[in-house]
Amino acid sequence: MFGLKKKIYTQSNIEYLIVGLGNPGRKYESTRHNVGFLLLDRLSEQYGVKINRIKFKSTVAEANINGVRCLLQKPQTFMNKSGEAVRDAAAFYKIPPEKIIVIHDDVSLPTGKLRIRAKGSDGGHNGIKNIIYLLGSDGFKRIKIGVGAKPHPDYDQADWVLSGFNSADKRLIMDSFERVAKAVELLVSEQVTRAMNEFN
Repeated sequence: MFGLKKKIYTQSNIEYLIVGLGNPGRKYESTRHNVGFLLLDRLSEQYGVKINRIKFKSTVAEANINGVRCLLQKPQTFMNKSGEAVRDAAAFYKIPPEKIIVIHDDVSLPTGKLRIRAKGSDGGHNGIKNIIYLLGSDGFKRIKIGVGAKPHPDYDQADWVLSGFNSADKRLIMDSFERVAKAVELLVSEQVTRAMNEFN
């Protein structure tokens, strides 16, 4: 229409990649392993966007967070191949590892507790392991969300992370959203130390 201009975003407009890890499909929606998806969806609601474009083996959306143009990404490759999606998006937008934030579950933390890291090992998380392998770097930021340890040593770890939350634990996860959103804002503003001091 006359007088209206549509802004076109190109590779150079995206400065940060924010990835929520999970498994696609209804059967996995409310499981411990899918808190990355869950909290990225909440983040997208806060910024008024829908993560529904199909690109990079993922569903994606663009959002402006603290003046930083970000791509919100939910890999649809299943957890163990998350790195394929992250690698493709990072390569397309020429985003270095230090400009990537990955939000994921952590069984070593109490439910709802956060742990911010600027880089590090995979900690036994297969999604993180695949991202490190395919990026060729462990230098990306992480927001780990505690989902609690398995109830007893004999409980199968895979069964535990693919199980659902009880109502009390789900409330703890949802209550962590404001802290996750604040941590994301600090991280994209390069305030890593402050984020770690506030939330670790």
